[in-house]
Amino acid sequence: MTATATRVAIVAFDRIRPFHLSVPCAVFGEAAGAEQLFDVRVCAAEPGELRSQIGFSIGTKYGLAELARAQVVVVPSWRNADEPAPPALLAALRRAHRRGAMIVGLCLGAYVLAEAGLLDGRRATTHWRWAEHFARRFPQVRVDPNVLYVDEGDALTSAGTAAGIDCCLHVVRKQFGAEASNRIARTLVVPPHRQGSQAQYIEQPVPASAGEGPLAKTLDWAARHLDAAHSVDSLAARASMSRRSFTRHFRRHTGTTVGRWLLWQRLTLAQRLLETTAQPVGRIAERAGFGSPLSLRQHFDSAFNTTPSMYRREFRGS
Repeated sequence: MTATATRVAIVAFDRIRPFHLSVPCAVFGEAAGAEQLFDVRVCAAEPGELRSQIGFSIGTKYGLAELARAQVVVVPSWRNADEPAPPALLAALRRAHRRGAMIVGLCLGAYVLAEAGLLDGRRATTHWRWAEHFARRFPQVRVDPNVLYVDEGDALTSAGTAAGIDCCLHVVRKQFGAEASNRIARTLVVPPHRQGSQAQYIEQPVPASAGEGPLAKTLDWAARHLDAAHSVDSLAARASMSRRSFTRHFRRHTGTTVGRWLLWQRLTLAQRLLETTAQPVGRIAERAGFGSPLSLRQHFDSAFNTTPSMYRREFRGS
C-alpha cells in the first residue's frame, strides 16, 4: 500500500445486510486494490460477535478507533430505521467529521449521519421507501427522495442498493478522477458514472448496450458527438421514432429528460478533459458542446460550485 493511499473505514454492525457491506468493500477494496488507491479497513461498530442479516459471522480486527485515522468513513446502511445508533459510533463519526474526514452514508446509513447531527440544515437522500419516515424523524434535514446520491462536500448520502455503487464511484472520482473511477467500474461491470441527480426508481436504470436497439444506438452516438447540436426532434429522427415515443422511452430508460442527460454528458466530458489534458478551456467548451467558455463556466458553476480553471487546479493539486 502506497503512502498516498486514501484510508477508508467501513463501519460494520450486527445484523448488517451482506450486500450493503460488500458495496464499499468492492469499490474501495477489491477493485481498487491493484492500483493501491485505498487502504480499506472494515471496522466493528459494537463489541462482540457481528452476524450478518442472514446469519454468518463477520470477523475484523479493527474497531471504531480506525475512524480517527481515516480520510473517508462509510456507514453502509443501518439495521433498523427506528433504532438509534450506538452512542460510541455517533461520537466517533462526529470526531472524524470535525477532523476533516469525508463521511458517507449509504441507504439507511443516512439515518446514522443524521442522528450524529452531520446533516442538519443540509440536503440528503436515502432509500425512496424510507424518505417520508426519514423526513419525519429528522425534520432539520432537507430530504430529496428523487436522486441517487447527494454530495454536500464532507457528507454524502445515497439511495438504496445499487445507488451505493454510484455514490462510492463518485467518491473515487472526487479523490482520483474520472479515469480511476471508470477503471473500477469496468472491473465491477457497472456503468462508469451515473450523476447523483438521476431518478432513484426507473424501469431500466442503465440503457441497453449500443447493439440492442435504436434508442441505445442513438444515445451512444450522441455521447460520442457532444460537440454537435442535439434536440429531442433530431435525436428522435435519428432513432426513427416519433417525438412522443422517443421522449417516453428515453425517460423510462434513463430516468431523466433529454436536456438534462445531454447537459450531464457534456459536463462529464468537460471534467474528464480538464483532468486528463492541458487543452485550453475554450477548446474543451467546444469539444463538450457548450460552444463558449462563458457557457461552460456558467454550467460548471451551477453544477459543481466552481469554475473549470479552479476545478483543474484543485484536481491536479490533489
